[in-house]
Amino acid sequence: MKTYRAELHIHTVLSPCGDVEMIPPLIVETALNHGINLIAITDHNAGDNVPAVIKAAEGLDLVVLPGMELQTQEDVHTLCLFDTIDQLNTFQSLVDANLPDIKNNVDYFGEQFVVDHSGEFIRRKEQLLINSTRLSFERAFQAVTDLGGLFIPAHVNRQVFGLLYHLGFVPPDLAIEALELSRHITPDQARLEFPQIHGYPLIQSGDVHYLDDFLGVNQFIIEEPTIAEIKMALKGEKGRQFSIRTRF
Repeated sequence: MKTYRAELHIHTVLSPCGDVEMIPPLIVETALNHGINLIAITDHNAGDNVPAVIKAAEGLDLVVLPGMELQTQEDVHTLCLFDTIDQLNTFQSLVDANLPDIKNNVDYFGEQFVVDHSGEFIRRKEQLLINSTRLSFERAFQAVTDLGGLFIPAHVNRQVFGLLYHLGFVPPDLAIEALELSRHITPDQARLEFPQIHGYPLIQSGDVHYLDDFLGVNQFIIEEPTIAEIKMALKGEKGRQFSIRTRF
């Protein structure tokens, strides 16, 4: 077994709300400086910069999971995590088919840059990414699950784009394997304030838009950094363990 300290909610310069410093080499460097060895790249409704971050981490003690922060039809943010770029690309095709064809207003929303592994500009993403898709929460869950991914409702305690404020509950007919809390609440506080989350494993993320946002408080003790192993750790199966540790 190996211990992985994880940050599973990281944006790059592709997300219009991401800082200009959120480029692959600086993301990798900052993660390593904080003792983080497992990250997920989760830009808004898009995964174009995932391959660049994976390449930037080659040869280093850092695993990069392909991912996306999907905005569902109900305005709920969800983390969609995968093992492979092929899985992400398949999911991306579904998202693209259900994302409104609205051009980004750079002056209002910010730039959406696709970059290479060194952070050099490749192109702009013209379609506005900060938008709700036409995918329902349930359909998105099923799509991610069918691809072998991990579907985690993001920052469920937040009023903006949080599951509990938009739906009021965790859908009991869906096998949700974990919920994400924002950095502004402890798991104990969250369980007291939101009884709906009782019984669900909780992860906590920095929702990293700036290099100073890294938390890295999620600790997995697993055989390898795969979605299957992470799921087992969340459930405490076969000797795998998950815990939220002290911040930096």
